[in-house]
Amino acid sequence: MAQHAAETNPARLGPAKREETWQRLGNETFDLVVIGGGVVGAGTALDAATRGLRVALVEARDLASGTSSRSSKLFHGGLRYLEQLEFGLVREALRERELMLTTIAPHLVKPVSFLYPLTHRVWERPYTAAGLLMYDTMGGARSVPGQKHLTRAGALRMVPALKRSALIGGIRYYDAQSDDARHTMTVARTAAHYGAVVRTSTQVVGFLREADRVSGVRVRDVEDGRETEISAAAVINCTGVWTDELQRLSGGRGRFRVRASKGVHIVVPRDRIVSESGMILRTEKSVLFVIPWRNHWIVGTTDTDWNLDLAHPAATKHDIDYLLEHVNTVLATPLTHDDIEGVYAGLRPLLAGESEETSKLSREHAVARVAPGLVAIAGGKYTTYRVMAADAVDAAAVDLPGRSQPSITDKVPLLGADGYHALVNQADHLAAEHGLHPYRVRHLLDRYGSLVHEVLASADGRPELLKPIEHAPDYLGVEVVYAASHEGALHLEDVLARRTRISIEYAHRGVDCASQVATLVGEVLGWSPETVKHEIEVYRARVEAERESQSQPSDEAADALRSAAPEARAGIVEPVS
Repeated sequence: MAQHAAETNPARLGPAKREETWQRLGNETFDLVVIGGGVVGAGTALDAATRGLRVALVEARDLASGTSSRSSKLFHGGLRYLEQLEFGLVREALRERELMLTTIAPHLVKPVSFLYPLTHRVWERPYTAAGLLMYDTMGGARSVPGQKHLTRAGALRMVPALKRSALIGGIRYYDAQSDDARHTMTVARTAAHYGAVVRTSTQVVGFLREADRVSGVRVRDVEDGRETEISAAAVINCTGVWTDELQRLSGGRGRFRVRASKGVHIVVPRDRIVSESGMILRTEKSVLFVIPWRNHWIVGTTDTDWNLDLAHPAATKHDIDYLLEHVNTVLATPLTHDDIEGVYAGLRPLLAGESEETSKLSREHAVARVAPGLVAIAGGKYTTYRVMAADAVDAAAVDLPGRSQPSITDKVPLLGADGYHALVNQADHLAAEHGLHPYRVRHLLDRYGSLVHEVLASADGRPELLKPIEHAPDYLGVEVVYAASHEGALHLEDVLARRTRISIEYAHRGVDCASQVATLVGEVLGWSPETVKHEIEVYRARVEAERESQSQPSDEAADALRSAAPEARAGIVEPVS
């Protein structure tokens, strides 16, 4: 039955699909192999599949396991890039924000308001207002409200948490936000829906060559050690901060280099900052965001060079102190270390410039055909992933047989988008039908959209799955089951850190519910009691290592602790050589 379901629902990334996709990778010839299951890789697979190309997407770890689950979770134009006169980048990003809100992912991407506190009299309000007027109009059509000017009293009514001395007035403006890991996973599942072969825990360990051209890749299943070769007309390297490593493996010299910049965020409970709006605060180097996130606030980010373990960047006590110090300059009631529920660190793949001049363009992306049959793409920002993907496929077109169709992903809604708005209006009926509270159904709709029926169907005959997880009541048991049966989760960490965000939303960071969640996942994936126990132990060791690293004074000390923790995917080779 499960096998039949896998065949009839190509977007179901469940255990029955893994053997089938392994056989397909080794037996079929593809137009494109995409390496990397972050948002750019998933977007590239979707772009290529919807152009009618035969596509395989392989990811060494989990979908969004790198940078794409550790961003500021914003779809934004990048207000600060206006000051750097990056008008093209901002315009492009605002257009993408609008597409996400209206067409591509209205179930996953939502408007969010920010207060820009004003601190200088006379010049700052007209200067900022002019920038925000451009921000409001550059992207064309818009589905978020325009800027609103506030007196000091008005701004304090909106954000009572601010010190009265921290501002003389304010301007409210809107951007958009999304659960980045869930969005990336949905892009990958949408690619599978349109025919892409998507497989995680599948690491590229070598490149195939015919004469002077790249003709495919050799991959290893990191779960069981098997290897196979995938033949393709072209390969696209979408590995972000691993771009240079894959470039070395291919034996060629890259056209650009990628520098990793560490960004750290902290998560605190919603009641610690009394506010109706997020905030954007200027720092000496950049900006600091205070972003509403369900029952929490996300405060971030830092921007420091990182030259250590790419898979598990570690936050230090210094990083956390920096964020607390800067946000506390404006808060009437300061945040403390005890307020922090979660911490996460991600690496931005910045283009390394030849000089300081070019490195200022680091949020632009670059695409290069680094050898016949091999394209690399890097840089950019989460918001512009769809444009990056289209550029990557365009660059690979020269190696493809026949004429390539143009990109159409601006017209392709992600899975769950169709019918979402109608279901929001029907939430009360849906709640009554399943015996759930309407707020719970709205929460599910904002995570799954119209796939909610598929999610709830997983609880047929098992009403206990519609109960909240004991130590993580924002989530239902059925969501854990669905993560393993449909969303490609293979390990406990995949569920606690990415399919849900339990690892950053609860002070226990997932440890208290690890046993319950591992048992549910194990039922779907066929784990033995020993495997369940091992998954729990590995996850607990990860959390303990992260907690310890966050008390360390330096990157080196934090990295040593974090990288010593066991890896959920023990078969990973790092670095590949």
